[in-house]
Parts: sequence; C-alpha cells; structure tokens
Amino acid sequence: MMPVRGKGSMAGRPKWIYAVVLAAMLLIALLGWNWGAMRARAAVGAAYGARITCSCRYVEGRSMDSCRGDKEPGMWAVSIKELPESRSVNATVPLLASRTAKYRPGWGCLLGP
Repeated sequence: MMPVRGKGSMAGRPKWIYAVVLAAMLLIALLGWNWGAMRARAAVGAAYGARITCSCRYVEGRSMDSCRGDKEPGMWAVSIKELPESRSVNATVPLLASRTAKYRPGWGCLLGP
C-alpha cells in the first residue's frame, strides 16, 4: 500500500528547477549527438592557434599581446599559453582538445603529435 502524500509535497519545490533540469538534459543530448564533430573542430582550432601564435612569437619575434590579436573570429574558446623555456606555445579548448607547437631553428614552428 502506497503512503498518502501530504498536500505540500510538491509545493515546496520551485517550478524553475524543472525548467533548469529540462534545459540541462536538452543541452547534454545536443552535445552528445554531435560530440565527434565538436572534438574535431576543437582539435583544428587548437592546432591553428598553437601554430599561428608560435610562428608569430618565435619566427616574427612579436610580443604575446600582439600575437593574441591574430586569432580568427570565432576562436573565443581557444586559450593560448606561451612556454618560453621550450620555445613553444600550447593552445587548448577546455575539455575537448589541446595542441602544442614548438619552434625549431631552420624549420619554424611544428605541431607536436
């Protein structure tokens, strides 16, 4: 036999919680549906960011502040980090991709595996 719930069992929960849960489930479904394509695009963006910034910094000799302006529109998710001790640049798209380009004299900036 099921217990009888009181009048206030659902009244204590705000209605917006259901909307947030539904929106989160929809977002997860959309991300999962196209996860492979998103990872591929993130890998290309990270590789491009690392290679272009490394060339700007170590081939052209410009400052990192100047090189950050070379990012293409739509690359807001790509974060760039200089690694001066190894003369390389790491570009990351959080949770999706990370690539590193290293300067080699005579060769320029090469992407690591």
